[in-house]
Amino acid sequence: MNAPADYPGPHEVRFKGSALARWLLGCAGWKLQYEGFPSLQGVAIIYPHTSNWDFVVMILAKWTIGVPAHFWSKDSLFRVPLLGRWLSWLGGIALQRGSPQGMVGNMVNLMNQHRQEGRVLWLALSPEGTRRRMPGWRSGFYRVALGADVPVALVHLDYSRKQVKVMDFLRMSGDIDADHARIAAAYEGVGGLRPEGASPVQPLSKAFSADTV
Repeated sequence: MNAPADYPGPHEVRFKGSALARWLLGCAGWKLQYEGFPSLQGVAIIYPHTSNWDFVVMILAKWTIGVPAHFWSKDSLFRVPLLGRWLSWLGGIALQRGSPQGMVGNMVNLMNQHRQEGRVLWLALSPEGTRRRMPGWRSGFYRVALGADVPVALVHLDYSRKQVKVMDFLRMSGDIDADHARIAAAYEGVGGLRPEGASPVQPLSKAFSADTV
């Protein structure tokens, strides 16, 4: 399996990670493969997502790397006082589907603003959108990466090897089928905690509608 070469590493953008998080990740038997990021802004997609434990592993990996990544979550969760504060502290962004520009449009604008100001903004998403097996992937990550012209980091959450790999970075071309085929090739052989729950790496919808975030 050849790694995508759109952004060959190692990369210069690195962060100060947590030694404690690295130790906890190691105590759980997990390894992290990482050589930096190609830019200050981008979209990181985590695959496969088949268990609630994925969140725990990825939070430890995030703290180990030190990247101030953000993630979308239902806006209703942020209205729960303690839960909302906790999610914000972890990097959560309320997903407000009723926004005039839509969540994707808002995120593209935010990415462009951060680029102009030289600030870090990485958005971490699970394209499957659920732990259940779906016919394909939601398009939110694709539309943000394409609209903001930022790299997509392919984060391997591989329970078969107990490894989190953040090494492959792709640039979306606008050919959604070809781009998903390249992503599928990179994820070949990566196993989730419940492999039967992993969704195939293909577009859920080519319409790019608002409900496919």
